[in-house]
Amino acid sequence: MSARSLCLAAALLASSAAGPGALHAAAPQVVASIKPIHSLVAGVMQGVGEPALLVKGAGSPHSYSLRPSEARALNDADLVFWVGEQLETFLVKPLDTLADQAVVVELGEAEGVLRLPTREGGMWEAYAHDEHGGAAEEHEHQDEPGQEEAHTHGRLDMHLWLDPRNAAAMVGAVVGALGQADPAHAALYDANGRQLEARLGQLDHELEARLAGVGERPFLVFHDAYQYLERRYGLNAVGSITVDPQRRPGARRLGELRAKVQELQVVCVFAEPQFEPALVDTVIEGSAARKGVLDPLGAALAAGPDHYFELMNGLAVALVDCLAAS
Repeated sequence: MSARSLCLAAALLASSAAGPGALHAAAPQVVASIKPIHSLVAGVMQGVGEPALLVKGAGSPHSYSLRPSEARALNDADLVFWVGEQLETFLVKPLDTLADQAVVVELGEAEGVLRLPTREGGMWEAYAHDEHGGAAEEHEHQDEPGQEEAHTHGRLDMHLWLDPRNAAAMVGAVVGALGQADPAHAALYDANGRQLEARLGQLDHELEARLAGVGERPFLVFHDAYQYLERRYGLNAVGSITVDPQRRPGARRLGELRAKVQELQVVCVFAEPQFEPALVDTVIEGSAARKGVLDPLGAALAAGPDHYFELMNGLAVALVDCLAAS
C-alpha cells in the first residue's frame, strides 16, 4: 500500500473512531472568494465536500458584483475563506452582515504567511532587485501591530498566493478552521492538508528549477501583481504599465514606459487577459521587446483542487517562453 493510501486509511479510521456517524456527517457549507483560494480549500475538503466559488471567470476581486446565487451561497455559509479586505473589497460589507452566523477566515492573516508592502509607482528597478528583491522588507503574521503600516501607508501586496510557501501556510489555516468547525472530518482534513503541503513543496522545487535560467532578464508586467513570484524565484520585473489596473495610463506615462523599455533593455512586456492588450503594443513600439500574457488568478482555468498548480505552472511556462526566447 502506498504512503498516500496509508495516510488516507489512517484518516478514515480516525474519523470512524470519532463516532459511528462521523464518515456520513453532513459537510459544512463552505465558500471561497477567488479561484486560487478555492483550489486550496477544495484540496483540503476532498472526500468531504466541495466549496462554493464566488469570483468566476475574469471577474475582478476588487469590483465584483455578487449574483443572486452567489449571495445565497454566502448567506448560507458556515465558513468563508478570503484573502482580506485589501483584495476582495466587494466582500467587506457582505461579510460584516455574516459576523454572527459564519466563521470568516482571512487567509492573509494566516500564521507563517509572508506579507510584502506594495511598491510605489510603476517603475521599481531602482530599489526592488537588490539580491533579487531583497530591498523590500518582509512582514510576517508575527509582526507587532502596526509595523507594516510604516510602509506605503499600510498597504500590503495581497497577491500572497503567488508564493507556494504562502499557499502552504494558508493550507494550514484552512485545515485548522475546517477541523474546528467540523470535528467529524478533522482527521481527513488533516490528511488532505499534509498531502497538499507536500505537493506544494514539490511544486516549489520544480518552479525554482524551471525559472532559474531567466532570473536576470528584465521584464514589465501589466500591473504589480507578481511581487511574491518574483521574490521567491529571483525574477527581474522592473515595473508595471499601470499602477491601478482599472485606470488606463495617460500618454505621458506610456511615453516614459517606452523610454524605459529601451533604457533597461526590457526583454518582454506581459499583458493580462482581463485588460486592454493594445497598451502592450504601444509600450513595446520601436523596441526589441516581445509580448507575453500573465494572469495571477488563472481566470481561464477550471476551478478545483488542481487549479492552483495549473496556475503556477502556467505562469512559469509563460515567463520562460517569453524571456528565454532568442
